[in-house]
Amino acid sequence: MGCRRTDCLAKPLSGLFEKLGSLVGSCPLYFFVIPLVFTAALSGGFAFLKDREDNDFERQYTPKKGPSKATREFVKENFPYNDSMFSAERLYDRGNFASLIAVSKSSLNVLADPAFEDIIRLNNKILNITVYDGTLGFNDLCAKAYGECVSNVILDIVRSNESSVTYPVHTFRSSPAFLGSVLGGVHAVNNSVTSAKAVKLFYYLENTESKANASKIWLRGFKKLLSEELDKKHIDVSYYTSKSKQEEIDSHTTDGFPLFLITYASAITFSVISCLRFDNVRNKVWVAVFGVLSAGLAVLSSFGLLLYIGVPFVITVANSPFLILGIGLNNMFVMVSDWQHTNVKDPVSKRMAHSYKEAIMPITITALTDVLKFSIGTTSDFPSVQAFCLYTTISIIFCYIYTVTFFGAFLALNGRREASNRHWFTCMKIPTDKLDDHSKIHNICCVGGSYDKDTGAEKKQPASNFFKDYYGPFLIKPWVKGVVIFLYVVYLAASIYGCFHIQQGIELYDLAADNSHVTRFNKKDRQYFSDYGPSVMVIVSDEYPYWQIHSRFRLEECVSSLKRLPFVDVDIYTSWLDAYISYGKENGLYLGHKYFFNEHLAPFLDLFPYFKQDVNFTGDSVHASRFFIQTINIANARQEIDMLKGLKSTIERCCVKSLLVYNQNFIFYDQYDVVVKSTIKNVLVITAAMLAVSLLLIPDPLCSLWVACSITSVTVGVTGLMALWDITLDSIFMIIFTVCIGFTVDFSAHMSYAFASSKKSCPNDRAVGALASLGYPVLQGAFSTILGVSVLATSEFHTFRMFFKIFFLVVLIGMVHGLCFIPVIMTIGSCHSHKDKNKDEGLKMSKL
Repeated sequence: MGCRRTDCLAKPLSGLFEKLGSLVGSCPLYFFVIPLVFTAALSGGFAFLKDREDNDFERQYTPKKGPSKATREFVKENFPYNDSMFSAERLYDRGNFASLIAVSKSSLNVLADPAFEDIIRLNNKILNITVYDGTLGFNDLCAKAYGECVSNVILDIVRSNESSVTYPVHTFRSSPAFLGSVLGGVHAVNNSVTSAKAVKLFYYLENTESKANASKIWLRGFKKLLSEELDKKHIDVSYYTSKSKQEEIDSHTTDGFPLFLITYASAITFSVISCLRFDNVRNKVWVAVFGVLSAGLAVLSSFGLLLYIGVPFVITVANSPFLILGIGLNNMFVMVSDWQHTNVKDPVSKRMAHSYKEAIMPITITALTDVLKFSIGTTSDFPSVQAFCLYTTISIIFCYIYTVTFFGAFLALNGRREASNRHWFTCMKIPTDKLDDHSKIHNICCVGGSYDKDTGAEKKQPASNFFKDYYGPFLIKPWVKGVVIFLYVVYLAASIYGCFHIQQGIELYDLAADNSHVTRFNKKDRQYFSDYGPSVMVIVSDEYPYWQIHSRFRLEECVSSLKRLPFVDVDIYTSWLDAYISYGKENGLYLGHKYFFNEHLAPFLDLFPYFKQDVNFTGDSVHASRFFIQTINIANARQEIDMLKGLKSTIERCCVKSLLVYNQNFIFYDQYDVVVKSTIKNVLVITAAMLAVSLLLIPDPLCSLWVACSITSVTVGVTGLMALWDITLDSIFMIIFTVCIGFTVDFSAHMSYAFASSKKSCPNDRAVGALASLGYPVLQGAFSTILGVSVLATSEFHTFRMFFKIFFLVVLIGMVHGLCFIPVIMTIGSCHSHKDKNKDEGLKMSKL
């Protein structure tokens, strides 16, 4: 039996588009001017751009409901800061600080002169930074413990000329000092430091509202001093402050706009060249220019509208215009291609009606699927993704509207010029045939208007003839189809293999510029200080019978299971409970009963004020407490993921069910659990939306299925090839990947619709016809898009470079699918032709 055709919507919509095309062709000025007026009015929203910028790093780039955020609130409520007893490992947020890393240039030991002398001199300059005309200095703003500023203990240790410095813990003035986070590139013999390549210094400030402004000014002074002191003779210095990452993002929010302008200039240049005709009447130069302009107007209108109504502008939104440009260019090339197939002698309104009937349907399919996909993206767990999807959704709607109005109107105006046989540049009437009494230059520059006498349409471009006469017939040869299927299987196998080797994780400095002080500092930190990772709180989040021996044993067993993890140091552990039990034994106290345990706890905590911050002891109960373990060998984002997963899975298996683990950086690590799930969900949504829309609008259900499958195929291919191009799976990738995968709809939908709607009987002929009609426009759209975004490859921002890499892969693989895989697969698995269907029905009737 012949296949059922699902064109219940396609036919009436095609008729509606035909009428719209006729209307646009009859009254083009209205459809041309009104979008310009709208754009002029809406673009005024850019006046609010600075007010709408929202690049709070944590709020925008971490999951809104991340579990570590809930844990932080618990820590904040149960273990509030004691401003008089500052402890860096007990911070539940980043705190207020400045930091520097000094690396020895010449000698191997940064702790020896002359490198150490440079560090001391630089440290003295930092301590002398003042604000408010010298009225407040570091000693007035610093975080304090025991009434004194928290100092860099490594400097005190080295200056004390002790015979040896033990690593990673050194006892100084009867107190243990952890040096794993401040000494890097250490060479030690029997735990005694013989040399170190790098030193990290911290300058913590009070994190109170009363001193917030003064601290902010002091940090600016720190940045200014360090930017001037980078060129030291014996040390290489990198610096960072608690405000650096946010300031870096805020300062570069609109840096994408110059790249956007360069991209548009490149797109216009390529479009003009590809639409250039030697015929002075049929030349489509201005059509190409206004096609790109149409996409630009869509961006201005959509962004302006959303800025007017107060939608936050996040730096990720800067990627949206590049997508809209690609969509706009594809729309333009498809419409121009269909226009060229119309009869040049027909009235403009009739030619427009035919063009709209053939071209707007596939454009509608891609627009609908993109809008559906990005609308669902507004429900993402990441606010930055929500903002991006909202801006992109509205931009796609405007791009579609302006394509069928503004660009269509200009196409009609250009058609009127062609109908009058006027020159593309001067608009003067020119002769159709060459004049013998004029020079060759005159005949080249001032003659035009030829067309194909047999078809009545414009003469086909050489590239279109290539697809019709050479590429199409070659592709449908049986042995070529076999080779294509074989290559596709190889491609799919390699892609699936690559999917299992993709790396996950984001470096927290990826949103900063390559040459920024943020990037330099973090790379030095990774290079020299990865032996010891963050200190992790192990929190008992409920009341617990600490006085019972068997309960303490269960708790100790849980902590021991954490210490057995490969990324946890078994020896470095801070426990108020162990210290309390030892205190009780030393003083002959009985702690085996709740009453006595609580009775002696208060004096113990008063004696050890640091531990007092680790116990929520109110009334006669310990409502919550915390311990600290030290992680090791955390050198990259992948190991951060493994660490977080390992810690959480271990406490889930623990017999003490009220345990939590927390570090301030876990807020950012939470994204890893969400990214994979969100990416898979987005791909499934794209495929499902594409399939649903295709089934309604493409008059062949099997072709609709192939379109959906092609999206999945491109997704697998891009994901697999990412592993070979140094692209990791993270929240930024999720945004860009979603964008680009949606873009592949254009290639497969256009080609599938042309194949399915063809009136030719043989599937091979239908494939050749689809390639002849849309092969060149697809090629134009792909190369113009790649050219347009290629400028991003030179960007100093990781985000833009990643956008280029993924976009390049998607466009390239999508183009190969549209021009090679899809045509071959559709000829193999297509429905019976219309004639075959009629023959089958006639055969049945004859048997009856």
